[in-house]
Amino acid sequence: MTVVGPFGLSVRDQALEADVQAGLAAVEEGLLEATKSDVPFITDAAQHLVRAGGKRFRPLLVMLAAQFGDPYAPGIVPSAVVVELTHLATLYHDDVMDEAEVRRGVESANARWGNSLAVLTGDFLFARASHTLADLGPEAVRIQAEAFERLVTGQILETAGPRDGRDPVEHYLDVIAGKTGSLIAVAGRFGAMMSGADEATVDILTQYGERLGTAFQLADDVLDIASDAGESGKTPGTDLREGIPTLPVLHLRALAASDAATEEDRALAALLDQDLTDDARHAEALAGLRAHAALRQARRDTIRYAEDARATLAPLPECAAKTALQELCDAVVHRAG
Repeated sequence: MTVVGPFGLSVRDQALEADVQAGLAAVEEGLLEATKSDVPFITDAAQHLVRAGGKRFRPLLVMLAAQFGDPYAPGIVPSAVVVELTHLATLYHDDVMDEAEVRRGVESANARWGNSLAVLTGDFLFARASHTLADLGPEAVRIQAEAFERLVTGQILETAGPRDGRDPVEHYLDVIAGKTGSLIAVAGRFGAMMSGADEATVDILTQYGERLGTAFQLADDVLDIASDAGESGKTPGTDLREGIPTLPVLHLRALAASDAATEEDRALAALLDQDLTDDARHAEALAGLRAHAALRQARRDTIRYAEDARATLAPLPECAAKTALQELCDAVVHRAG
C-alpha cells in the first residue's frame, strides 16, 4: 500500500500506483515546460506557484479516470497539464481579488510583484493552457471553454451576492459548483475521454468530478473554521477574517434569522457581522463557530456530496481505479473532520 497524491490517498494496486506516479511526474515536467518563456522574469513569475507545490488533485483525478480506457494514451498527460494550468491561473487572479499575501506557504505573486503583474501572469498561464489544449482537438477546446465560462460565472455570482429572495445557501452551492466543481468535473471527463473510454463512462466520471469538487470546497470551508494548525494551507479562520461567507457562516445566519434561534445564535451572528480583523473579536467568533451546530451541519453537507460522488461510481466495473476513486471521497470527507 503506497500513499500518492493529495490527502494521503492509499493505492493498494502496484500497477495502478506505478501508472499514477508516472503520470503525475510527467505532469510536473509538463507544467514546468509550459510555463517557460523567452523572458526570464515571466518564467520566474509563471513558475512561482508551480514550484510551490500543491495537492495536484485535478491531475490525480485525470490519471485515475484514464484507467477506464487506455491509461497510456497520448492526450492524458497534456490534458492534466491543461486543467492544472487553468487552476493555477485562477489562483493568481483570486489572490489579487482577495488581497492575499501567502499562497501554498510562499509569498503570493501579487504581494511579491504587485497586482498588475500577478493578473498578467495568470493571463499568461491561461494562454499556455489554451496552446496545449489546441493540440487535443476541437471537442476538448469546447469542453474547456464551457467549464471556464462556468468558473467565471461562479466568481461573478460570488462577487455580486444572491439576488433578492434567493436562499443564500443555494446561491453559495451554485457558486462553488461553478468555481470549483466545473474544473474538477473536466479533470474526470478529460481522463476518461482521452483514454478512449465509452461515453457512459465519460459521463459518470464527469458527474463524479462535479460532486467531488463541491465536497472538496465544502471540506475547505469546514477546515477553515475547525483546523487548529492551518491544515488547509491557510491560517485558520482566514475566510472568517476576510468576511467571506462560507457554508458554516451561512448556516448560522439562516438559523439566527429563524424562529428557532436562541439568543446565543443571534449574538454570534451579530459578532460575525462586525469587523473581524480585530484579533480578539476574530478569536471569539472562531471559537463560537467551532462549538456551534452550524459547523456540524456544514460537515454533514460535505459528507452528503462526497457520498453522492461515491454513488455515481456504482455502474463502473470493479477495479483498483474505482476503489481509489471511492477512497478519494473518504479522503475529502476526512479533511472536514
